[in-house]
Amino acid sequence: MTASSSMLNRRSMLRGAALGAIATPALVGKGIAQGKVTWRVQSHWPKASSSFTDSLGVLATVLEERTDGAFKLEPLGAGEFAKGPDIYNILRKGVVPMATLSPSYIQDQAQAASFVYGIPGTFRESWQLQHAIKNLGLEDLVNEDLNKEGVMLMAEKVLPVEMVVSKRIESADDFRGLKIRSSGTMIDYLAAAGAAPQYVPGSELYQALSSGVVDGAHWGAAIGAKSMSLWEVCKFHCKPGLGMTTDAYAVNMDQLEALDDDLRTALIDSMQNRFFLRSQEYQHQEAVALASGVAENGIEVITLPDDVLEMLSNASKDILAKEAEKGERAAKAADIYRELMTDFGYI
Repeated sequence: MTASSSMLNRRSMLRGAALGAIATPALVGKGIAQGKVTWRVQSHWPKASSSFTDSLGVLATVLEERTDGAFKLEPLGAGEFAKGPDIYNILRKGVVPMATLSPSYIQDQAQAASFVYGIPGTFRESWQLQHAIKNLGLEDLVNEDLNKEGVMLMAEKVLPVEMVVSKRIESADDFRGLKIRSSGTMIDYLAAAGAAPQYVPGSELYQALSSGVVDGAHWGAAIGAKSMSLWEVCKFHCKPGLGMTTDAYAVNMDQLEALDDDLRTALIDSMQNRFFLRSQEYQHQEAVALASGVAENGIEVITLPDDVLEMLSNASKDILAKEAEKGERAAKAADIYRELMTDFGYI
């Protein structure tokens, strides 16, 4: 056995053992290691984002309580060590042991990353992408690539994607050329409908909108727009949504392996449990946030014109086919999508 294959086998066993421990949560908390551990977590969320507190902040609280204070997370807002796609590199190198990121940042590292991020215009409900990620193997396909670089990814939640814009959209002509902050496969999706999407880091988004660098954005949907103050400069909230997407946790596997068994199990178990809890909680909070946007921020909910929706629908098929060509694992991920969409009667 080569050194490389030995390392991969060890990491595969580590991940399997840790995930297997999820089935026996009663064991966690008994015999927690005496030594205290603090992990810095570089987040892709600015501190103003609701997920910095409601996702990462809650996980930190749950983990500290579960381990009787033996394991603490120190959340870092976007840009404190790194931001956007640079987060993956500092995690891989061990500068920080843990991070949050968008799977769109790792499309060059993992063939199936776009499928975990979410192919726009495919799934219509949160639970469908949750099922594909956790039960049907999308997350595992991504980790087949990332584990080779010493990184393990676990999806943090599934959330809807909806645009906010500063200009009313009544036709394809209105949509054409709109500068929309976007990321991942959503960039191709919006470009195919005639928009002019571009990536802007979350920490720079409000300034980009208020100065007119971009005309609109998607940062999740209503919750993201509210927490990031996007409705202050973008008074039109667009329906239907562009699709479903995810946020994710990622950990450096060498530093994960270095943890005592109890702490490692507590971390992975907590992340796994929070995925489902947070995804469902988010759907409720979306409805509350949108209602408050209408009542308190004076936003107007608008429906994208039929000619724009038709172009987006065609773009979705093209993106799915294009992403499937990235390799064997991408093709498997595309099959998961197609089989589910067939079962749901979407294709």
